[in-house]
Amino acid sequence: MARHRDDDDEQEYTVIEKHGSGLAPFFWGLAVGAGLALLFAPMSGSELRAEIRNRGLRLKEMAEDKAEEIEELVSDKYQRGRERVEDTIDGVKRKAKEGRQFAHDVADAGKSAALTAREELERRLAEAREARRSGRPSGDEEPVA
Repeated sequence: MARHRDDDDEQEYTVIEKHGSGLAPFFWGLAVGAGLALLFAPMSGSELRAEIRNRGLRLKEMAEDKAEEIEELVSDKYQRGRERVEDTIDGVKRKAKEGRQFAHDVADAGKSAALTAREELERRLAEAREARRSGRPSGDEEPVA
């Protein structure tokens, strides 16, 4: 620590200088903590290593089980989504086919009605012409009294 004086303001200020990175105390604490852990550990080193290995294997098995569950879940959701899309497509195709059939039926009915109306009109025109030629009134005209 050093004291400095600024000549312009006549104020004194203190500068604190630190040397070192601060990592050394961390490593010392780490070493002391590890030593204390070994002194107060409830198991011997070989027992501790076996326990760590067993827990690691159990953790691996649990991770594999969860991965399988997630895979099944994703697969099921994908399959259900695919089925819904296919059902929707089938429904749209069916409605389009029904619409085409309805349009075809309407067109056929219109053609049939037009043909019937034409035949009826031609028949009546033929009767009217025949009535004019013979000089008698047609079936649609009323006789004059």
